[in-house]
Amino acid sequence: MKKELVFSGVQPTGNLHLGNYLGALKNFVSLQKSKNCLYCVVDLHAITTFQNPKELNSNILETTAGFLASGLDPNKSIIFNQSSVSGHAELAWILNCVCRMGWLNRMTQFKDKAGKDKEKASVGLYIYPNLMAADILLYKATHVPVGADQKQHLELSRDIAQKFNKDFNHKDFFPLPKPLIQKNISRVMSLRDGTKKMSKSEESDYSRINLKDSSDEIVKKIKKAKTDADPITENIKDYENRPEAYNLLSIYSDLSDQKIETTIKEFLGKDFSSLKAKLSEILVETISPIGKDIDKLMKDKKHLEDVLKKGKQKASIIAEENLKKIREIVGFV
Repeated sequence: MKKELVFSGVQPTGNLHLGNYLGALKNFVSLQKSKNCLYCVVDLHAITTFQNPKELNSNILETTAGFLASGLDPNKSIIFNQSSVSGHAELAWILNCVCRMGWLNRMTQFKDKAGKDKEKASVGLYIYPNLMAADILLYKATHVPVGADQKQHLELSRDIAQKFNKDFNHKDFFPLPKPLIQKNISRVMSLRDGTKKMSKSEESDYSRINLKDSSDEIVKKIKKAKTDADPITENIKDYENRPEAYNLLSIYSDLSDQKIETTIKEFLGKDFSSLKAKLSEILVETISPIGKDIDKLMKDKKHLEDVLKKGKQKASIIAEENLKKIREIVGFV
């Protein structure tokens, strides 16, 4: 492996959607062209909240299918599921003993996910950021693609790496992973409420475009997507109070690989029916083939299992080499 190494993961919680594609998968495919990459189905993270075992098993394979259907190549990237490499859990425990309580108490995502009933939340959900740090540091990854909601966790990973290096007097043993932030990427928001992130957990299926949606479903959802009565205007500041309008313009821009200012000029003065028609067209062109490939791949589970098995073998070689040195540094016999 070359020195520069990218690590990222996706939780297998079912129904990959447009937000997953534009926020992660599209970028993953781009990165594998120029960098060494490990892409992980993070099933250990998934069980921080209870998962039905049969559904989890199916979702791990479906997420793997989503990786492949989006363009990830197991010959170019290492694709595997987290629980198959025991080093993730082993290093997470070591890092639990390096991380400080005060650092975890500052993690805003735990507060958001646990809500008012944080005393009933699992310990796993609380120490989830330490497992994320272990995922990255196990492979000595140098770069991590992150969105705004994960940036704080990556900063924690850097703090943990720095403290480990200092505590055990091994300067630069763990590299301090750097964030890879996509240019011109916007958060994909709900089609029903432009102030909320597109989510598989939102009750209405009309709030998101699923990667497995048919062409007809995509067109129907975009037609019903919430907008406003005002036309498309040139001043981008006008959209600060028009979240649904901005969301559709952003999605079109991301799919077209162009700046939002270019999209605004393209539809300037037109109403949203024009944008919706073109957006439906480009979504069907981009997403429908992915959905068809996912369905096809899910009919050959043996192939998906083989991809994960080969990925596990490759990941395990790197993980075990690093763990051998980590155990020695910590003082284990």
